[in-house]
Amino acid sequence: MFFLLGGNDKKARKAEKQMRMSDSTARVRNVFLAGRFPVVTTHQVEGRRIAKVLGWIGHKLRFLKVLRYLNPLRYIKRLDWYIIKKFVGYYFFSIALIITIAIVFDFNENLAKFTEYHAPTRAIIFDYYANFVPYFANLFSALFVFVAVILFTSKLAGNSEIIAIMASGVSFKRLLRPYLITCVMLSALSYALSAYVIPHGTVVRQNFENMYKNKKKNTSAENVQLQVDKGVIAYIQHYDNNVKRGYGFCLDKFQDKKLVSHLTAMEIQYDTISDSKYHWKLSSWKVRQLKGMKEHITSGAQKDTLIMMEPTDLVYSKGQQETFTSPELKDYISKQINRGSGNVVQYQVEYYKRIASSFASFILTIIGVSLSSRKRKGGMGMALGIGLALSFGYIMLQTVSATFAIQANFPPALAAWMPNIIFAFVAYFCYRKAPR
Repeated sequence: MFFLLGGNDKKARKAEKQMRMSDSTARVRNVFLAGRFPVVTTHQVEGRRIAKVLGWIGHKLRFLKVLRYLNPLRYIKRLDWYIIKKFVGYYFFSIALIITIAIVFDFNENLAKFTEYHAPTRAIIFDYYANFVPYFANLFSALFVFVAVILFTSKLAGNSEIIAIMASGVSFKRLLRPYLITCVMLSALSYALSAYVIPHGTVVRQNFENMYKNKKKNTSAENVQLQVDKGVIAYIQHYDNNVKRGYGFCLDKFQDKKLVSHLTAMEIQYDTISDSKYHWKLSSWKVRQLKGMKEHITSGAQKDTLIMMEPTDLVYSKGQQETFTSPELKDYISKQINRGSGNVVQYQVEYYKRIASSFASFILTIIGVSLSSRKRKGGMGMALGIGLALSFGYIMLQTVSATFAIQANFPPALAAWMPNIIFAFVAYFCYRKAPR
């Protein structure tokens, strides 16, 4: 009996299982027919294969994750972005304010000359002031950076924001990071403008000034003597740069300190049509070739020749070094030194000053943040006054050191970097006295 009951029980469970399976099959069939069954397409299979391949490649190249640590934006936090945006905003505000005032004063001063020489309005706007603005803005870029730092940081200190920032665990050294990041951008921009962009505009501005403002451009030279090549000395009694013509020309060649050739010409004309440089035309020329005790003389009416000199080597006008880009300055200095010319100091000072001035922003920024980060009862007035005095002292020191280099044989590189060296010590002293 128990056997029969067990057999019947087994059959009942088997029948119940088959019933459940048939019900599930029916439900799956209905879902499939209704379009709700998750069918895997060919595109999905390909997508899964691509995902596997990409995952394998990513696993093999996982070492490249180190590159994310080299991303500079990773280290710029929200507070840094806030200070950078405010710093840049105050910087350009200072430029706009001071340059506007400078333009107003300059226009009032030169209005009489513009009227006297009948300067066209278009030339005044586009030739003079369009090049006046970037020139003076870049010239006093370090001053504008300093003013922006003083204004912005004093405002932060006055609102107790710096106290709150430092109370949250941010050190003064860490606070300087966004300021220095901004200085990197502004310094790079300043150097690019001074080295490559502004010199071209300076040429246009100086031509306008010589035509409608000063009328005193140096266009001639007297008794010019220079070494044009190794052992070759040129002499011009009078040179007129307007027509690119010289009078009373001599060219002496030496070998072992002995004169071997003496050329004279009544006139010498620079060839402005030729595609290459150093082309000159001699008129009424005579050459004396000296070989020991013998002398051979040749002469002629006209002669085309190559002489390693240009009109820019003969006539120097005030501010001429500002019209050269930095690569042109470097080539010109090298050429003049190889010739044995000593009239290159002002060009060397200009070349090194462009580099040194771009680093002045860092020094003045450290001074400005150190002076204005402490909250004072008088507000920003005291910090701004001290800052302006220091910045004008920096500009005056630049002028004095450049004068010493030109007039007193002071090393040009040292003259250009002297203000930075002196004010670096001032910046270190201010940094040590800054709030911690």
